Amino acid sequence: MPKAYWIVRVSVRDEQNYPEYLAAANLAFKKFGAKFIVRGGAFERMEGEARERNVVVEFKDRSTAAACYASAEYQSARMIRQKYADADFIIIDGTAD
Repeated sequence: MPKAYWIVRVSVRDEQNYPEYLAAANLAFKKFGAKFIVRGGAFERMEGEARERNVVVEFKDRSTAAACYASAEYQSARMIRQKYADADFIIIDGTAD
């Protein structure tokens, strides 16, 4: 089974309170073995639209990535995130090695 990834593009509206989301989401990330591949950082937009923050999170497989997103821990964090930021969010399979 290939690994799966959350690919999230975020525009933070409230920088002061956004860390509240990060702290809450960390519970789900630890529970489901999330590994951050990209967490913000400088980027160069080559084409299309962009948001200010880009995140790639690796999971052992798609079912784990989906379970993390659907978990009570993440859904609680998601509600906090939606107060402080706008996001585009997908779960995608990695390549089979």
